[in-house]
Amino acid sequence: MNSWPTLLALFTSTALISGACTEDSSTWQQDEKAASRPAESSAKALRQTASKIRPLHKKLGKPRPGEWLATHEEAGQSFSEYLGSEPVIPAGKRHTIYIRPLGEFEGARKKIIEKTSAFLRLYFNLKITLLETLALSKIPASAKRKHPSWGDRQILSTYVLDEVLAPALPKDAAALICFTSSDLWPGPGWNFVFGQASLRKRVGVWSIYRNGDPERNADAFRLCLLRTLKTASHELGHMFSMQHCTAYDCNMCGSNHRAESDRRPLALCPECLPKLCWATATDPTPRARSLQKWCKAEGLDKEAKYYGDFLSRLPKPDKKASR
Repeated sequence: MNSWPTLLALFTSTALISGACTEDSSTWQQDEKAASRPAESSAKALRQTASKIRPLHKKLGKPRPGEWLATHEEAGQSFSEYLGSEPVIPAGKRHTIYIRPLGEFEGARKKIIEKTSAFLRLYFNLKITLLETLALSKIPASAKRKHPSWGDRQILSTYVLDEVLAPALPKDAAALICFTSSDLWPGPGWNFVFGQASLRKRVGVWSIYRNGDPERNADAFRLCLLRTLKTASHELGHMFSMQHCTAYDCNMCGSNHRAESDRRPLALCPECLPKLCWATATDPTPRARSLQKWCKAEGLDKEAKYYGDFLSRLPKPDKKASR
């Protein structure tokens, strides 16, 4: 995403977004950038994989009124442009994503966070550490409000980023993210946000408040889970310098509202998948195999089918060569 001040200038009180980033990746100090990069040969192999899965993906057409690209002019980011941007990637000791729950997480909501943690481990090929839950009482009254029109109780997302997460960032953290059961708002002129992230500080906070009631029934649980997976993986992608996708229907597409976000897939497109795999030194084939198995076990049939189709388009392993 673009910088937070730019977003604030574009939107007024009715803007709804899937997340907001407070700094562009270019503001990182040089010593925050990865000291080593994956070999160029890996980029070539990833391009070959991308070409094979391209038929599975739908190119974006003209945006509908009210959608993200109808209100934002974004150039997008190809894999080649990503490589040339000196992206921030996990390197050195920073190979762990820490997750801190904030608020009430019992029963189904607790399971949502646990399952999301398991999914992110497979999605990013990084170690995930789930920390103890932080009580909402730790947030001062000055960082809370009751929405003036709806009456929803909300917490200030920027306070969570700057005062709760940033001071507690572990030295080995690729990122520290917070899931909260509370609604979020980022400051004056906004109704709410689904989430917000700071690239420079490597921290982010996202809410499951508007993801539905996972206690209601099995379908509602799966819907809440899928929405949470999309938000977490999308925003963490930003924290590894992946910009919004404007080429394909993709998990990295921007979303202005819930309906648009729900239409977007969980999977990454042929331009964005190579970025993630290059950044995390991940082989896309075993990654897809693990995600297919996980999605199938969680009843995410559409997503499991996609990864099955993905695997079917790749060459089968040479059993003789592996002996």
